[in-house]
Amino acid sequence: MSKGILTPREREVFELLILNKTTKEIASKLGISEKTVRNHISNAMQKLGVKGRASAVVELLKLKEISL
Repeated sequence: MSKGILTPREREVFELLILNKTTKEIASKLGISEKTVRNHISNAMQKLGVKGRASAVVELLKLKEISL
């Protein structure tokens, strides 16, 4: 898998997720709907081939797509 697999918006969503923000908080901060937040998370999980947000975060950390 190559670097840069996430869109900038997907990366933003996951950076907020690792700060323990809820879907509602992320939506509010980014000025998008909760459904759009869930779509970004879902798209990223699909790209990574994982099930669940936690698995996606672990993979993104391994790939150095996001950092803590």
